[in-house]
Amino acid sequence: MHVIVDSDAYPSERDAVQRLAPQPCTIRDTGLAESFLGELVCKHLYDAGVLDMSRLVERLALTGAVMEEILSFLRKDGRVEVLGQTGMQTGGQSLRYGLTERGRSAARDALSRSGYIGAAPFPVSTYRSLLKLQTIHHGRINADDMRAALAGVVLTDRMLDQLGVAMNSGRAIMIYGPAGTGKTYVSSRLIRLFAEAIWVPHAIAINEAVIEIYDPQVHQRLDDKGQQGNLMLNEGIDRRLLCCKRPIVITGGELSMEQLDVRYDPFTRQYQAALQLKASNGLFIIDDMGRQRMAPAELLNRWIVPMEEKRDFINLGGGRHCELPFDLILVFSTNLNPLELADEAFLRRIGYKLQFGYLKPEEYERIWQQESERLGIRHDPLLLRYVLQRLYASEGMPLVPCHPRDLLNMALDRQRYMGGSGPLSPQELEWAWHNYFVQLDFL
Repeated sequence: MHVIVDSDAYPSERDAVQRLAPQPCTIRDTGLAESFLGELVCKHLYDAGVLDMSRLVERLALTGAVMEEILSFLRKDGRVEVLGQTGMQTGGQSLRYGLTERGRSAARDALSRSGYIGAAPFPVSTYRSLLKLQTIHHGRINADDMRAALAGVVLTDRMLDQLGVAMNSGRAIMIYGPAGTGKTYVSSRLIRLFAEAIWVPHAIAINEAVIEIYDPQVHQRLDDKGQQGNLMLNEGIDRRLLCCKRPIVITGGELSMEQLDVRYDPFTRQYQAALQLKASNGLFIIDDMGRQRMAPAELLNRWIVPMEEKRDFINLGGGRHCELPFDLILVFSTNLNPLELADEAFLRRIGYKLQFGYLKPEEYERIWQQESERLGIRHDPLLLRYVLQRLYASEGMPLVPCHPRDLLNMALDRQRYMGGSGPLSPQELEWAWHNYFVQLDFL
């Protein structure tokens, strides 16, 4: 179920998008060529067989007026014919459309050049303006926002303020420190700072190339009340745009250079958007920096122009390029020493470098208590003292934020296995400790 958004809660943003991208009333208003839209309709009819007006409007995310203009053009050209009416029993009537033999031949030819069958794409020229209008670099974050977004996270005021200033800066951020210190967890929650809705196109058209932008695994749909109603009405924001939360894309060691450029699949004959394009107007986190298959310098060099000039160049193959705004917050997260990844000259380009370190005992205790409450365990200060003094201190182990969650869960696993219940014992925590950390006694 989609989240319902009250459009009155963000009138200025919605009104600005309304002015930029109103519902198109004619083919010319769509920013697309008549021939392009005609081929797209033929592909839909080839795929579905027979469609009435309401289904065509729904499939192509266009208004009834535009669809009537396209169908009139196709009928005159002999590619589409009327195959009767639907809705006779309900009193409403709608014409059913299908392809002629000429239309089927034209559809096969169109599919041989482009396998895209979806909503009518949004013109790239207007998409550039949309990205700038919905910029994530609005600089409105304050200290109260930071504390609300990261409520329940154990962070010092100093670190909260460092993060807040960095997020407002519009510059890239590098978060570094030992494994388990909360870098990924904290950075992934930063998207909570941006509650406003944005509009994301189903796809964009760059000349004849169609690139799908909307990805249900990245973009969380919102039901904008201003968009609901009769699909035939020529009102509201262009239906080729979907109301969504600001996106967050997190990628780690599996990241490849190919994912950072538009890819063409010769089998489906479709273009796949680069990851940073899907993250536009949102947050893009490159986790485990330095663990990717390419050299760190190669990956970092990919971002020099986008970071400095706030624009990215999309490669469509065959020497074709397209410039788009680079509007996102880029976060690098690494367990490695940043100086092992890049020289100081490059690191200066990133701007903000924030170090996540080990915990102080009082910080560790706050996390332990939080995890105990989450798991429904009574917080026992004596048990925690045993863990800190008997286990951590005796073995010289640093206090890491992820340890309380993992140790308590493992102790509960053993308790359930043994058929026990009630408060955890020191023996159960010590068992979890010895199974959690690598033991080198055999060496």
